[in-house]
Amino acid sequence: MAPMIARKILLADDDEALRDVLSEQLSVNDEFTVVEVSSGRRALELAEREYFDAILVDVSLPDMEGQDLCRQLRRIGVKTPIIMLNASDRDAEQILSTDFGANDYVTKPFRLGVLLARLRAQLRQYEHSEDAVLAIGPFTFRPADKLLLHQMNGHKIRLTEKESQILRYLYRAGEKPVSRETLLGEVWGYNSAVTTHTLETHVYRLRQKIEENPSDAKLLLTEGGGYRLVP
Repeated sequence: MAPMIARKILLADDDEALRDVLSEQLSVNDEFTVVEVSSGRRALELAEREYFDAILVDVSLPDMEGQDLCRQLRRIGVKTPIIMLNASDRDAEQILSTDFGANDYVTKPFRLGVLLARLRAQLRQYEHSEDAVLAIGPFTFRPADKLLLHQMNGHKIRLTEKESQILRYLYRAGEKPVSRETLLGEVWGYNSAVTTHTLETHVYRLRQKIEENPSDAKLLLTEGGGYRLVP
């Protein structure tokens, strides 16, 4: 089974003790890997050249306000979830203003469980959006661009529209196998002219593109009368 790629989180906060605690706790189960910065300027520099699955921003940074950082992140094209870390909830409406582009906020002091719940909820919502970038084995998958990018060697794999739809639907299904009939209906619609052979042909071609050994699939599995995608 291909190893799951941890989601990468950018944490911008000038409180070193808090950064250390959050970085350690979020990384415990290898679900996340955290990149820490103490200034808005550094956060912008990293976000311009690296992809992050989500960004945590303190509302008050040494060189700029968190809302201003959030606004600048959106201006440079960052579409991933941004969660503000706020000292009080008095400014909640301002933090979530569309002028700034934050998705959510958590009031300090907070319990790690609360932050994790908010973070996971935002990631789930983002994964269903048109801007989503999804992790599949060693790949990042951009459904809107019909593109797979290998995270280790940078190799790009172009997908057809149907291949992209198959991967996206299987991704959303999680660990649950999806029957051939369900997948046919979701991707092609209920068109009597389309048979399961058509689907099987597309799955075969997908495996040629994404599997190291297509005859021994590790990512796109045949299971339970259908298919299952291993994250």
